[in-house]
Amino acid sequence: MISHGHMDSTGRPVTLHEVDADNWRAVADCAPRDDQRDWVPALAARYLVLSSREDTWNSLAVLAADEAAGHIMWARDEDGSHWIGGMLIDAAHQGTGIGRAAVRTLAAWLSAREDGTVVRLSYAPENEAAAHLYTSLGFRPTGVEEDGEVVAELATDSAG
Repeated sequence: MISHGHMDSTGRPVTLHEVDADNWRAVADCAPRDDQRDWVPALAARYLVLSSREDTWNSLAVLAADEAAGHIMWARDEDGSHWIGGMLIDAAHQGTGIGRAAVRTLAAWLSAREDGTVVRLSYAPENEAAAHLYTSLGFRPTGVEEDGEVVAELATDSAG
């Protein structure tokens, strides 16, 4: 379990867990709002398959208290940087700060790792909600695009 004491707006602790035999079905069934499907898949199951079929991404379950509320994943790039990707918060749990708490928790954990360097993520330029969230958490666009997405990097004094 990865925890940095972050909570959602209702006071539930938000923690990250390995996807395992006990939680994979609940995580796989997490679905975004319909208006978010331009940026994330219809179900988190797609991210689980991606992380199980390729050696790049590591999936984590996002829990609010003991309830599966979403999915987030991380990777280590060839240059040593860490990446956050594949965040999907179930529509029923959105608007309570779970996504914000999940990104803060994962960014702090990645920054504190022994092999930690910089933490990056990317988002579609037209995804204004993601741009606002990540900027408010200290991620700054690098001026680089990857697969048509804005690459943003966490300022070194922002993790935590």
